[in-house]
Amino acid sequence: MNSTICPKCGKGTPRLFQGRCKSCFLENFTLAEIPQVLHAKICATCGARNVRNRWVNEGSLEDIVIQTAEDALFVHEMAGDIELYIEPHARTPYLYKVHIEVDANVLDEMFHQDLETEIRVVREACDMCSRISGGYFEAIIQIRAANRIPTDEEKNECLEIAAVVLERLCNKGDRLAFISSSLEIKEGTDLYVGSSNAARHICREITSRLGGTFTESASLQGMKDGKNVYRTTLSLRLPEFMPQDIIEHKGRVIEVRKFGKNVTGIDIETGSRFTGKADELEGATLLTKRKDLRKTMLVAIENDDLLVLDPDTYETVTIKKPVMFNAEAGTEIPVVKTEKGILAVPDNS
Repeated sequence: MNSTICPKCGKGTPRLFQGRCKSCFLENFTLAEIPQVLHAKICATCGARNVRNRWVNEGSLEDIVIQTAEDALFVHEMAGDIELYIEPHARTPYLYKVHIEVDANVLDEMFHQDLETEIRVVREACDMCSRISGGYFEAIIQIRAANRIPTDEEKNECLEIAAVVLERLCNKGDRLAFISSSLEIKEGTDLYVGSSNAARHICREITSRLGGTFTESASLQGMKDGKNVYRTTLSLRLPEFMPQDIIEHKGRVIEVRKFGKNVTGIDIETGSRFTGKADELEGATLLTKRKDLRKTMLVAIENDDLLVLDPDTYETVTIKKPVMFNAEAGTEIPVVKTEKGILAVPDNS
């Protein structure tokens, strides 16, 4: 094997590292360094980590400890193909001992170094949790419904949609994506949201899923750093009608199956499918809800006609048999009274 003389120590070496043998080269070479003590600032409420005065979500406490060590680790600029092994050991919930192993390629030679550090966990309130606890908000979402009061189910669904939207925005780094409080009033629910941007996202998602519309207005609240500060109010109106509402519109009696930007339903009299835009139902009248339909006795079935008892007068009347009707004489069937008279309502399965 060919060898070269190290000009510094005079020993033979198979190769030189920047003009020296490996031993001489390593005398002044440090592959990696890390401070002996590090501090990890963590929010005591949500677990976010403070990185250079910015709060970010980084997973579990152990994940944060590992990331803190990795961020503080200095690896020599000549190193390539770097491999790290970081193993935290919890001494207390506030103190971790961390063992680090670094492997890297330097000048076509693999080098290894072991390091130890101590990470002290400091718990405090992050910007988001501080604002939430202080009731901070930039926007109010007023959840209402057109010409009616929103149901508890609708309000709960709106809150569930809002939670999903806020989690998505928070994961993208929006530290104002939160609801600081909510207020139940007779007409609906008011949500106090950390940012106007988050409130708009919530309203868009709700109207996309449930239908309806929303409008936005702003009011001047004061000045900060020489700039006007506005508070936004978003007035959200859920649709007037809901699935399983039975409505009368332009001479047709329709059971609503889906009500959003587009409306689908079934014409009770003909069994035909109804599809249209929500604004096409302007002026429609709510007759009843399926769960509130009146029941009456089916006396007999004659071809395409049904003989039923009028639920008010108990007189026998003849009505048209609806499509997909499968009840038997002598049983009770649901009916609805309209300007056209009594209509039998078929099963909605």
